[in-house]
Amino acid sequence: MSLNCSDENRTESGFTSKLTPAADICVGLAILSVVFLSVLGNGLVLAICYRRREKLCGSELLCANLAVVDFFCCVFFYPFPIVSSFNHVWLGENITCVYYGLGCFIFGLCGMFTITAISVIRYLKTCMVYSVWLEDANIRLICAAVWLVSTVWSSFPLFGWGEYVPEPYGLSCTVAWRGYHTSAKDAFYVICSFAFFTLVPVILIVVSQCLILYKVSRFSYLLSARGIRNKLRYTEKRLSMMFFCISLGFIIAWAPYTVVSFLFIFHKDHRYMAPEGFVFPALFAKSSHVYNPFIYFYFNKTFKRELRSLIASFCPKLGGNRVGAHISKSNQAPHPIHIQLQERNRAGSRHKHKNSSKSKELVISNNHGRQVYVCWGSTPKMVASSRGHRPEDKSQSVSL
Repeated sequence: MSLNCSDENRTESGFTSKLTPAADICVGLAILSVVFLSVLGNGLVLAICYRRREKLCGSELLCANLAVVDFFCCVFFYPFPIVSSFNHVWLGENITCVYYGLGCFIFGLCGMFTITAISVIRYLKTCMVYSVWLEDANIRLICAAVWLVSTVWSSFPLFGWGEYVPEPYGLSCTVAWRGYHTSAKDAFYVICSFAFFTLVPVILIVVSQCLILYKVSRFSYLLSARGIRNKLRYTEKRLSMMFFCISLGFIIAWAPYTVVSFLFIFHKDHRYMAPEGFVFPALFAKSSHVYNPFIYFYFNKTFKRELRSLIASFCPKLGGNRVGAHISKSNQAPHPIHIQLQERNRAGSRHKHKNSSKSKELVISNNHGRQVYVCWGSTPKMVASSRGHRPEDKSQSVSL
């Protein structure tokens, strides 16, 4: 049996860092930052999705699936390159290399297929008439199919179709792209991975998102030309921009790494590029786990509202205060309008906020008994007691 590229890479030197010790520490800190931001951001997304689990629609289910991919990929696999970077050698050698390469390839394909499904489903709903078929049950089947296809295809190297080997800089593992030169099975696996599991999804994402933006922009222009203001048009436009940014960010993040890996196929000599040439694309690709929560927060008002509610349930002082108003029914009252501000000192569930022992209220009552609904206000400097409060007490109320 001839010595191939995987035999060369699986030697002890293949798992040794090719970077300087200072560069190794910088790589470890960079990946650690990605893990922290991803776990924090995607953890909040998963918590919000769990709170809204009975209200999630099709697109939100796919976004939740994407958050699962980003969260668990950082938790279960990225600690290996972090610890290895600080030790300047890949720890565990072959076993951990296969585990890391297999896991990252599964989650990477899941992320790409999920974004492809989001783009195609958004296109079918926006530009076609298939919204009835795309029910929540079918979306769950799509999520299951995404995980099944990704797992099956990523498992082929365990049975001789391709391999997982150290990357050129030694502190990460991936598919043996140079296996294209070793055997027909490896060449078939590498070419199919790029053609059907990279190029085709990217084309579907780009085409779908461009058609969606064109359709939404054209519809918005026609309404504007007729002087029609439609709230639904504004909401659809923001939603389309949100998914466009998610798709564009994923493609931009993974494009450098994909290009470098594709060029690596056609070079038998692994020294055609300095190790640093593989590090930066790999780190840039890992940034794709970070930015999605920020996109949700910027474009999605429901996400903002749920995030504030979630923060308020754990930290009431950061959740804002409630303001109520009433106008006195008494005609003899010298001041018909009384404003009372009370500070909320604890937070319960969503349905128990109104029963808190101290709540901030602005109450207005008049002869007609009209009551103004509560709204968000700022924190008052003066705290009023919930017991024994009297409207005429000037130390606890302001009369207008």
